[in-house]
Amino acid sequence: MITLNAHAKINLSLDVLNKRDDGYHNLKMIMQTLQLHDIITIQEIKSGIEIECDAPYVPSNNSNIAYKAAEILIQKFGLNAGVRIKIEKIIPVAAGLAGGSSDAAAVLKGMNNLFDLGMNQQQLMDIGKTIGADVPYCIVGGTALAEGIGEIITPLPKMDAIPVILIKPRFGVSTASVFKSLQIDKITDRPKTDLLIEALKNKDTNFIGKNLCNVLESVTVERYPLINKIKRDLMSKESMGSIMSGSGPTVFGLFEDDGIAKKAYDKINKNRVDCILTYITND
Repeated sequence: MITLNAHAKINLSLDVLNKRDDGYHNLKMIMQTLQLHDIITIQEIKSGIEIECDAPYVPSNNSNIAYKAAEILIQKFGLNAGVRIKIEKIIPVAAGLAGGSSDAAAVLKGMNNLFDLGMNQQQLMDIGKTIGADVPYCIVGGTALAEGIGEIITPLPKMDAIPVILIKPRFGVSTASVFKSLQIDKITDRPKTDLLIEALKNKDTNFIGKNLCNVLESVTVERYPLINKIKRDLMSKESMGSIMSGSGPTVFGLFEDDGIAKKAYDKINKNRVDCILTYITND
């Protein structure tokens, strides 16, 4: 049996460069791991794949990408065994935080160790990209530049472990629908990716906070004006910067220190909003 933490992620920046011939989009984004995590326990059984999850809305069949990850490894290596995968679900679902992708990445890493498969990180990433675009990043984690459809990962200087407040509106967003509606030629405000990377080198979290940028907001905010309202609310409570993560709908704010973040969290939580206080991590 093996237990792993499957960490949530946020996008400090997300740029969509162009649409590819295969229908996917070329992206350029800076990703960051959070302390917030699901807990994945993998146990060898005689045969088959069993998914147990404490969240009833999480599927336990092959529509769960953690199941798909296990299925691929069992077939690829001809394993004469199965796995029971227990998911303690803490990351909000359909939130733009890569919860499912992180679970799948944990299954790949966990099974690699449990069955002594001998795969290196790149081999795990190559399998991961067949499961989901965020899976390769979730295998690497930390502060990183993700390019291509998200599978080309370049580690970046680590970001300081500052507080982050996540607010998830009580609706989900279809990633496919957001990308389908995105008009790339009409994007005017793009991330300053190179300057953000320089700021990471210089540990300039103030610059990073002020220059967070996600081009997918041009679609999601138009559909859900509440996202902009949440951003304004976080900024009014001394956030250094606030944007939507991924295709949404979760909005996050970066905070300078614990005191300011906890004060903001207490005020927001009084409104009974789905709100989480967590921290940047590179573990």
